[in-house]
Amino acid sequence: MQGWAAWDRDRALAIIEEHRTLDGAALPILHALQKEFGFVPADALPLIAQALNLSRAEIHGIVTFYHDFRDRPAGRHVLKLCRAEACQSRGADDLAAHAKARLHLDWGDTAPNGSVTIEPVFCLGLCATAPAAMLDGRVAGRLDKTRLDGLIDEARR
Repeated sequence: MQGWAAWDRDRALAIIEEHRTLDGAALPILHALQKEFGFVPADALPLIAQALNLSRAEIHGIVTFYHDFRDRPAGRHVLKLCRAEACQSRGADDLAAHAKARLHLDWGDTAPNGSVTIEPVFCLGLCATAPAAMLDGRVAGRLDKTRLDGLIDEARR
């Protein structure tokens, strides 16, 4: 289960300052902000741009390029289904359709009660046990509808 802080400009500035001297600082800053707040708040983008002497458009481009960054908080649980070729070749498309239908969600959506967000992930490194998923950072391979339903039931709690 997730637990994030409410948006706080001063906390965001402290996170940015803590990471701004790292090589390729934009990604570490964005990851740290998302870890703190559960997403990358739009209000943080100009702060990052100013600290790194980049444009807001450049920071926005980074956020939207990488699938892991969110522009709104996720649900209490995050279910990621692998979309890589190895998983697709072993039935991941059918499993994804099953999960989305069962949850009444599309990619990136969160259940109205805030219980679960469903997201694609493009490799979990479990090709030998494909298809695979991840629930709250815990990986599961060799998925079939029964095992996936167990993850869905857990995420709905």
